[in-house]
Amino acid sequence: MTENVLTREIALRVGLAARALPDVSPRHLLDVLIEKLGSPLTEEKLSHVTVTQLKSGLGSPDGEEDTEHLDVVSIPNYKEAVRILWGDSDDAELPKPLPYAEGDMPGSIRVAVASNTAERMDGHFGSCLRFLVYQVSQEEVRLIDIRPTLGADESEDRNAFRADLIRDCQVLYLVSIGGPAAAKVIKAGIYPMKQAEESEARDILAKLQTILVGSPPPWLAKIIGVSARARVRFDSEYLAEEDTE
Repeated sequence: MTENVLTREIALRVGLAARALPDVSPRHLLDVLIEKLGSPLTEEKLSHVTVTQLKSGLGSPDGEEDTEHLDVVSIPNYKEAVRILWGDSDDAELPKPLPYAEGDMPGSIRVAVASNTAERMDGHFGSCLRFLVYQVSQEEVRLIDIRPTLGADESEDRNAFRADLIRDCQVLYLVSIGGPAAAKVIKAGIYPMKQAEESEARDILAKLQTILVGSPPPWLAKIIGVSARARVRFDSEYLAEEDTE
């Protein structure tokens, strides 16, 4: 009866995720997901499932949790299953980073983009699948890295893990971010820039380039004009605006 309320997309994700987990049937996985996330299942709920939830729900084949066995043998399987349940794109659909060495683009800044889909800015800080990392100068926008966020599930502080993942960036574009998460991003020296609507990452970065060419605000001018050790301080009014995700 439960299957009747599943969308085709959710049923596909559950089926593919079950294939990544040895000795786990789609029916068993579905029951665990409903237990952990509630019914009906939605794509939004699946985007928040964690490795820990699957491990505690599925346990060992005999129905009793075997933590040692799962930690040693099955972690890659669980990570792959979570990636599928999140709706992560196939690697073939992702853009390809280009080589970059420090000094290649004088006067450039490093920008992270929270993303779930190809080369789009469509992610929330706490749930995006990956960060696209660009080096941006007045003349060029270069994708230099793609950083998956799946490892945050195993961290004691998921927000801190995500902030550390992009600590070498000066600016972060994203759909939304909560106050506590914003505080960790700021502490890492990153300036969060919430966008009202999802869009192509390169469209946003093209607008950033026009600011670099024109008269950048003080915080951006500081980044361009000083060493990488300089850290941007987040405006208190903006932080107050981001008190909820």
